Amino acid sequence: MAGLITALFLVPLLGALFVGVVPKNYARGIALGCNAITAIVALTAWRSFDPGAAGLQMIERHVWIPAIGAEYLVGVDGLSLLLVLLTSLVIPFAFFAQRMERGATALMLVMQSALYGTFTSQNFVLWFLFYEMSLVPAFLLIKIWGGENRDRAATKFFLYTFLGSVAMLLAFLGIYFVRGTFDFAALAALGKNGLLTGKFVWLAFAGIFLGLAVKVPLFPFHTWLPDAYENAPTGVSMVLTGVLSKMGVYGFVRLLLPLFPNEIKILSPWLLGLAVCSIVFASLAAWAQSDLKRMVAYLSVNHLGYCMLGLFAVSASPIVAARIDTHAALSGVFMQIFNHGVTAAALFYYVGLLEQRRGLRGINDFGGLMQRTPLLCGWMSVAMFSSLGLPGLNGFIGEFLIFKGSFAITASFTAVAVIGLLVTAIVFMRAMQALFSGPLVESCSAFPDLLRSEKLVVVPVTLLMFAIGIAPQFIFNVFNTTVVQMARLFA
Repeated sequence: MAGLITALFLVPLLGALFVGVVPKNYARGIALGCNAITAIVALTAWRSFDPGAAGLQMIERHVWIPAIGAEYLVGVDGLSLLLVLLTSLVIPFAFFAQRMERGATALMLVMQSALYGTFTSQNFVLWFLFYEMSLVPAFLLIKIWGGENRDRAATKFFLYTFLGSVAMLLAFLGIYFVRGTFDFAALAALGKNGLLTGKFVWLAFAGIFLGLAVKVPLFPFHTWLPDAYENAPTGVSMVLTGVLSKMGVYGFVRLLLPLFPNEIKILSPWLLGLAVCSIVFASLAAWAQSDLKRMVAYLSVNHLGYCMLGLFAVSASPIVAARIDTHAALSGVFMQIFNHGVTAAALFYYVGLLEQRRGLRGINDFGGLMQRTPLLCGWMSVAMFSSLGLPGLNGFIGEFLIFKGSFAITASFTAVAVIGLLVTAIVFMRAMQALFSGPLVESCSAFPDLLRSEKLVVVPVTLLMFAIGIAPQFIFNVFNTTVVQMARLFA
């Protein structure tokens, strides 16, 4: 399937160009048309993907800048394909959630192209180009179309992520001067026996870790996230939490773990401590919020902390870790990446609907909504229960596997992390009681229930949550072989 991967990020780029020159009334239609095309390309890639084959598939390789070892090298394995599918789902979800101006529409398409490129590039120079390409449209979308404190939020977002990226770039330049290659597969092969020697290996590790930890974000590098998510427009918040945050987790899987397995094993207690802090402190911070958007933002940090717990657990003590536990934890991480993207985007969508109707989004600004908008409350409750990890919904599968695998490997850290589950349940129960129960607040008495256009968005996403929760094997089939291959790094 030559050119299939290239088409993924070329179509949104061309769409952004068209949006910039056509009359503004056509911008939304062009964006949705480009998303339809990329969705077809992504589904074709899924259909062409051999789930039983190890390694990269649909590889496209061309000479690019040979003087610096940069190649145009793209391809997908199970994890890459999973994130391509997630991007193809969340971006149109965001376009349906909110009507955007022409400039915002073009920037969203540029960000979509950058996401596809990040998840499919296999050479650092190309990967870093796409990785940084996502920063500019996200910054502008918050800066221009954001909320009341958009200037501060956008600046904070840009500085954190840019400084992290500079640290990562310097680390990779150092690796290139020593090893002479930017190819991920070649560097991963060298990483098994030690990518670098001496103190420089720790400097390189720190640079890459910092760049990725900010992007996830991992505690204590998370402080930019609540401000950015709170002030971003609804559709942008959905993409930031649903897909953009996965770039950091993807970087940990694709770069840090294969390149520095020995260093991660040495630091594993500290890294596990950071993951547990992300889970527990973020859930406690969510409990303290009165703004619904900030509450969901902190819970996003909490849920991505589960992913980092699983990743750091499997690298903590591979000698005593049974193969089945390693596979369970890694499968849970991959599943959680996809499920969190869907569920968190849905939660931001529901918060956006409430804000549209009320003009405010504080928990105490609502009350008794079940009497007036039973459909909205019912569908929103499903998304909340999914994020909580209720059995039968998609959120349960990933969290269960992460805790199953991690508890067998690092029982003490995992036991503390369970506190995050308890606090998350309290946060959602408190929100549901305040929003849906009690007497109907007078200012909410004229609320419309879900409109037909909103049902067309809500129903498919909710059905997907149930489908994954009840019969998740079609998602597991995408990345099972990749999990087995990755587990060998820790054997």
